[in-house]
Amino acid sequence: MQANNLIKETSPYLLQHAYNPVEWYTWGEEALKKAKDENKPIFLSIGYSACHWCHVMAHESFENEDIAQFMNENFVNIKVDREERPDIDDIYQKVCQLTTGSGGWPLSVFLTPEQKPFYVGTYFPPLDNYGRPGFGSLLRQLAQSWKEKPHDVEATTENFMNALQRTESISSSTKLEKTILDEAALNLLSMGDPINGGFGQAPKFPNAANLSFILRYSKLSGIARFQEFVFKTLNKMANGGIYDHLGGGFHRYSTDSRWLVPHFEKMLYDNALLPIVYAEAYQITKDSRYLEVVNQTLQYVLREMTSSDGGFYSAQDADSEGEEGKFYVWKKNEIQEILGKDTDIFCLYFDVTDGGNFEGHTILHNSINTSTTAFQFGKTEQEVKEIIKKCSEKLYEVRSKRVPPGKDEKILTSWNALMISAFVKGFKISEEKRFLEAAEKCISFIQEKLTKNGELLRTYKDGQAKLKAYLDDYTYFTNALLDLFETNPDKKYLELAIYYADYLLEHFWDENEKNFFFTADNHEQLIIRTKNIYDLSLPSGNSVAANTFLRLYHITQNKRYLDVSVKIMESLSTMAAENPFGFGQLLIAMYLYLQNPTEITLLNEENREIYTNLTRMFLPESILVTIPKAEYIEDLAKYPFFAGKEYDKTRTKVFVCKNFTCSLPLYSLPEIEKLL
Repeated sequence: MQANNLIKETSPYLLQHAYNPVEWYTWGEEALKKAKDENKPIFLSIGYSACHWCHVMAHESFENEDIAQFMNENFVNIKVDREERPDIDDIYQKVCQLTTGSGGWPLSVFLTPEQKPFYVGTYFPPLDNYGRPGFGSLLRQLAQSWKEKPHDVEATTENFMNALQRTESISSSTKLEKTILDEAALNLLSMGDPINGGFGQAPKFPNAANLSFILRYSKLSGIARFQEFVFKTLNKMANGGIYDHLGGGFHRYSTDSRWLVPHFEKMLYDNALLPIVYAEAYQITKDSRYLEVVNQTLQYVLREMTSSDGGFYSAQDADSEGEEGKFYVWKKNEIQEILGKDTDIFCLYFDVTDGGNFEGHTILHNSINTSTTAFQFGKTEQEVKEIIKKCSEKLYEVRSKRVPPGKDEKILTSWNALMISAFVKGFKISEEKRFLEAAEKCISFIQEKLTKNGELLRTYKDGQAKLKAYLDDYTYFTNALLDLFETNPDKKYLELAIYYADYLLEHFWDENEKNFFFTADNHEQLIIRTKNIYDLSLPSGNSVAANTFLRLYHITQNKRYLDVSVKIMESLSTMAAENPFGFGQLLIAMYLYLQNPTEITLLNEENREIYTNLTRMFLPESILVTIPKAEYIEDLAKYPFFAGKEYDKTRTKVFVCKNFTCSLPLYSLPEIEKLL
């Protein structure tokens, strides 16, 4: 079969459609000019490589010769990878939510040649079904309307554009006070599922930022039930089918309220955001299970999602051999053949039954603890743990020989930055050097491969980097640089963070609304320049910027950084209190600001007891920089955070500064803990 225009692309999602009979174009001058020259409407299809229903619609409609022929004759057809072009996706996703009350992928939008929407939806079956119009009949109706009812189309686009403009205006700013955190925390807890943890019923997403905020609020308020809700959620997820018990890592979300049946795709960002929450839970409880989840998840990313250059791949599909979840599920008789005499212990522990829990198969999930299992079989708990470990390794070995899910090997700057932060956090609680090395190597990769003329680029694959970076790319990366700097305080990381912070202020800042645009002022102009303010599956660039600029202010004392951070938080604070579910990351930034960050500097890591206790302490209101070498403090002396702090080569000393006052050097753990 002849390839279409997508064959020239690097995106795995676009390449999946390169041999469709649809004459696909990428978003760009050629397609947009063709629509204007021929006065044809645009059909815009947006998805991503690991999207199950994107594959279904492609197979049912885009591979259908008759449907493709009609599309080619009546529309200019454009395919977009939403991970490469989140700016385009953001605009038309908002239109979909305004029109239908929900969004998602595949996103199907019909546009005028001027890129204005006049019809929008998500998945359409080929024939009328599921209460949805069939895609074939929809195409015919819209093609007819375009030719015969141009005034109706024009009126619809005008309504859409007016509604879209209104979504970009943000409520007036509010002074930052602790009452915002109180209201937000109570609202969040009221949305929580008291039985299974998490928020809402089904489908259920991890919502990592909300969990991190609740941990902070529990510390602030001293009310234990807040952190207990988080621990319940983390335990249920780690025991459920959303977690890969054999290979490590989390699937994207649970289709049920119990975290049992996941949507099996694995996204890099989930496996960056969740280890941070589990690490914080470990810092609070010292529960080895949380540390184990962090280690297993980060090891999974190193093993399966890391390129030889040090960048991290984007996703793994839900499907293999055309079936969702086939790679991950088991039949009981298959397990019996592999494990022999240990089968009964393993099957009780992971709730493996003859009938299964997913289409006749079993998704492994931990329904019983090791002590109960040990009691049932007359063994010690340690013996059971060793048997489970040995059995899991055997099954993992067998599973690794199955046909694996497809992998999206595109490397995105923003998601890689999240992963850098996760590896730094993992190193802090485990001292696993591979984690720190992975973070350092990825920063080098981004600087070498995803930077051009002092600007970041969005995406890299097959030796090619392209597309101007977005707000998320810049803010996540600046934040990741600071995270690494706190653990490896080489001045190059701080200087780079300052450089990108200043770039953000020059090219993304909106002085009228007091927050950041999603695209830079030198970016391609679309029908609207949007704002990204909600923390959902991914934190918004504005929320991350508020946190990052606040930290930069405390290190540099550059007042502009503090002003920007406060303005962002104030501009969104009312919305955050009323709808905290969409502002978890922003609430984390507000917590840091309202607590007035404690500045901790540890010089000389020789006293491992002090170093390990500090890095494994839950100190979310602190900025903790560890200085392993004398030359580091000499290089950093010009920054107020480090001024006057002298390195002692003979012993470890710690400075704690709060409320504009610094302690004398502290040399013992009890002294430090007392002050903190």
